[in-house]
This record gives sequence, structure tokens and C-alpha cells, in this order.
Amino acid sequence: MLSDLRQEQIGEAIITLERLAQKHGKRRGRLPAWLAAQKALPKKRGRLPSSKKKT
Repeated sequence: MLSDLRQEQIGEAIITLERLAQKHGKRRGRLPAWLAAQKALPKKRGRLPSSKKKT
């Protein structure tokens, strides 16, 4: 009886994961505030000073 219940739960979990995998489109709506703030910052370009080869 318990094994049947576990098998049913595993089957439902697989179906749920398959549904989530199919919904890979863009999210709709406004970005969260913390993410919008990250995108508003200018991107840093170039190498870090510590990454230069020292001889």
C-alpha cells in the first residue's frame, strides 16, 4: 500500500516537472526592484588591475 502511494507521488512529481520544463518562455511583468537596479548600473569593461601578468 505504501509503495503504491509513493509511486503515485513520484508520477505526479514527474508530470509537474515536465509542465515546468515546457514553460520556458519569457516572464511577463515588471522586474523586481533589485534586478532593475542591477541592470541600471553601467557595466565595467576591461581587465582587472590584478589580472595583469607580473614579471
